[in-house]
Amino acid sequence: MKIPPLLVGALIALVAIALPSHATASPAFALGADISWVTQMESSGVKFYDAGGTQQDCFALMKSLGMNSIRLRVWVNPAGGWCGQDDVVAKAKRAAALGMHILIDFHYSDSWADPGKQNVPAAWIGADINQLATDVAAHTTAVLSALKAAGVTPDWVQIGNETNSGMLWPLGSTSSGFANFTLLVNAGNDAAKAVFPSVKTIVHISNGYDDSLFRWMFDGLTAAGARFDVIGMSLYPDSTDWPEKDSECLDTMNDMVARYGKQVMVCEVGMDSSAVQPSRAFLADIIAKTRSVAGGAGLGVFYWEPECYGGWQGYTKGAFDSTGKPTLALNAFKVAASAGARSTFTSISSRSYVGTGDNIEVAGFVISGSSPKTVLIRASGPALTPYGVSGVLSDPMLELYDQVGPTLIASDDNWGDNPSMAAAIATVGKRVGAFAWPAGSKDAALLVTLDPGIYTAQVKGVNGATGVTLMEVYDAD
Repeated sequence: MKIPPLLVGALIALVAIALPSHATASPAFALGADISWVTQMESSGVKFYDAGGTQQDCFALMKSLGMNSIRLRVWVNPAGGWCGQDDVVAKAKRAAALGMHILIDFHYSDSWADPGKQNVPAAWIGADINQLATDVAAHTTAVLSALKAAGVTPDWVQIGNETNSGMLWPLGSTSSGFANFTLLVNAGNDAAKAVFPSVKTIVHISNGYDDSLFRWMFDGLTAAGARFDVIGMSLYPDSTDWPEKDSECLDTMNDMVARYGKQVMVCEVGMDSSAVQPSRAFLADIIAKTRSVAGGAGLGVFYWEPECYGGWQGYTKGAFDSTGKPTLALNAFKVAASAGARSTFTSISSRSYVGTGDNIEVAGFVISGSSPKTVLIRASGPALTPYGVSGVLSDPMLELYDQVGPTLIASDDNWGDNPSMAAAIATVGKRVGAFAWPAGSKDAALLVTLDPGIYTAQVKGVNGATGVTLMEVYDAD
C-alpha cells in the first residue's frame, strides 16, 4: 500500500507501512467502505475478525483499519428487507455511534442498479416521468427523515447508482436526451436538501478512467440544468493495469473540477481479493491521487464491500481472507489515515508481524518530479529486543524492487556486512533521528539514491523465519 504523496524536496509517497494509530484523517476526506451486506451476512452467521483472530463488530473493525466513513445503499422494497429503509437506518445508527461519516446511496430500485440495469421499483411501474420524479422525492424524503428521526445526519447522499445512461429506465434513460434524467436527479437532490440542507448530493457513474464518458454525462446534465454537488465515480482495475487506470482517473477528476467547478469522489473501488499486494498499492495510490486533486476538491475513496469472504454472494473483490480477517490490502486506509494528519514528512515507521507468503511486510514509494531522491529504509528485528519487544524476527531480509518488472534492484540481509555502507547507514541514521543499532546485528537496511519512479520494498524472514519487525522509511536528503 502507498500513502499519499508528501512534499519533501522531491515528492515521495510511501506505501505499505502501518502507521501509528493515534493520527487520524481529516473529516474533510472520506476513507471509507460500503459494507451494506453486513447485516445480511451477520444474520447468516458470518463473523469478522481482526488480524489477531479476535472477533470484532464489522463497523468497529473498519474504523480500526483507518476508515472514517461508511457508505450504505438503499433499495425501495427489497426482498427480505435487506438494504431497505429499516435495515439502512439500523446500520447507519451503528456507524454514527462510532463517530463515522455516512454516505447514503439511493439506487431507486428494488435491487441492483448499475450501468447494465436501472429497473423501476415494482410499486412505481406504470408511472409517467412526472410521477416517477414524485416517487423519487417521496422515497428520498422518507428514508432521510427516518435517519433524522434516529439521530443520524449523513454527509453525502447519492442520487442514483452508476447511472451511466440515466436511471428508472426506460423513461429516465438518456437514450433520448437528458431532460427526464435531469428531472429525476433534481427531484432527489431537492428532497435530500429539504431534509438535510447542508448535505452534499452526488451523481455517480462508473469507469472513472473514461474522461470522455464523464464529459458526455456531465455536459448533458449541466446543459439540462441538473442540481447536484459532487461527481462520483467507480474504479475497478485489475492487478496489472491499476497504475494506468489510476492516472487516467486522476485526469478525469481534475477535468471534472476544472470543467464544471464540482467536487469529486471515488465512491467505489475494488480488486480481486487474491491480489493482495497489487490491491494494497492500488488503494494507496488512488487515495493519494484523490487527495491531490486540484483545490482539495477530491472528497474521498470508498472500498466496495471489503468484508466479503468465503464466496459470499459470489463476490470476489472483497478484502478479507478465507478466515474472516482483513488482508494487508486494507492497511492502505490505516496508512492514509495516519499520513493525512501530517503536513511534513521526515520519517514513517510501524511495528508489524512478518509471516510467510503474502503476510510479509511491504513498503512502496513513488519518487516523482525530475530529480533523484535518497531514501534510508530500515528493517529492525533483533535491535528491538533491548526495547522490550518479544518475538522479534531474528534475521530480516530487506529487498527493493522497481515496479517495471518488477526487478530486484537492491537487497540486504545483515546491515553490517559491508563496513563502508554500514558506516554511511549509521551516519545517516543518526542525522535523521533513527535509533542506533548494535554493530554486527542481523537487522537490515538500504541507503539508496533512486531516479523518479515506483518502487517496492519487502521484508521477509531468512529461511522462512517469522516475527515482529519495525519498518522505517526516512527522507535521507
